[in-house]
Amino acid sequence: MSTGTLLAIIIPIAVVIVLVAVAIALDRRRRRRLRERFGSEYDRTVDEAGSRRAAEHDLDSREKRHESLDIRPLDPGVRDRYAQEWRGVQEQFVDRPESAVHDADRLVTALMHERGYPTDDFEQRARDLSVEHGRTLEHYRAAHEVNRLSSDHQATTEQLRGAMIHYRVLFDELLSDGDRPGSGRA
Repeated sequence: MSTGTLLAIIIPIAVVIVLVAVAIALDRRRRRRLRERFGSEYDRTVDEAGSRRAAEHDLDSREKRHESLDIRPLDPGVRDRYAQEWRGVQEQFVDRPESAVHDADRLVTALMHERGYPTDDFEQRARDLSVEHGRTLEHYRAAHEVNRLSSDHQATTEQLRGAMIHYRVLFDELLSDGDRPGSGRA
């Protein structure tokens, strides 16, 4: 076989190998970026979607939708008003824990709306929050479930206490997100 023939065979094979290696590296980088951004929501989405590829497509779709939302930081006066409302919700927990959990859910939803998140449907709220708040989304899901149980008077006081803690984690993050360094907000 001549050198020209060998080169005509080897060069396309080498190009294909390089392209496959680049594709694998880009896929790994994308997966790592999604895992870092979404935290445990990445694994939950993979489990729910049934495949990594479908889950990553879903997470990419969430990011695209999130880019179209007008998420904005809070004015200092509005932030102070929400912080004061939260203190009131916490104070009522001692005497009326179920009401306090319902009010915490209402307050978190109002804060989300104030920041620019659509708030019509819980699952869509969770999907929208997952883009910037994926690491605290488990708290929101857990609190929401206890809130649902307490609507039927099936939640224990300990579950209600845990729900308040869970709501507080997301509440604090939403309340201060516009000011955090690296939050992506100008």
